[in-house]
Amino acid sequence: MKPIQADALRKNELSKIHLAKKQLALADDEYRSIMLAITGKQSAADLDWQGRQKLLDHFKKIGFKVVAKQASRACPDVAPNRRLLIGKIAAQLAEAKLPWTYADAMAKRICKVDSITFCRPDHLIKIIAALSYDAKRHGRSEG
Repeated sequence: MKPIQADALRKNELSKIHLAKKQLALADDEYRSIMLAITGKQSAADLDWQGRQKLLDHFKKIGFKVVAKQASRACPDVAPNRRLLIGKIAAQLAEAKLPWTYADAMAKRICKVDSITFCRPDHLIKIIAALSYDAKRHGRSEG
């Protein structure tokens, strides 16, 4: 049985390989011929950790660059009367793995304000209700 970390690392490396293929605009036959020449395998799924590393190193030599995701912004700093409501929204967003920009978009659509930081407490309650409804619909806890 493989450790969980090894499986997560494998998935991460495979996604980087497929991202490199897309970023380098390689046709499928070209991609497979490179893989065959470098590793001796025709499918990325068949590669061991050393083969995946060799292939990634080769892709980096020919121009592949790993681009990190943009970090999500921190919880907005609001007045004390809204802090608990913002905390509830933060918990619901974390449970759903959604960024703060999602809450901003909800504030714009539901409350007609540009950002969640400008919402009044009654607006925040509407956003909490909408996030709770979304959680029920997707089978998550309501936060």
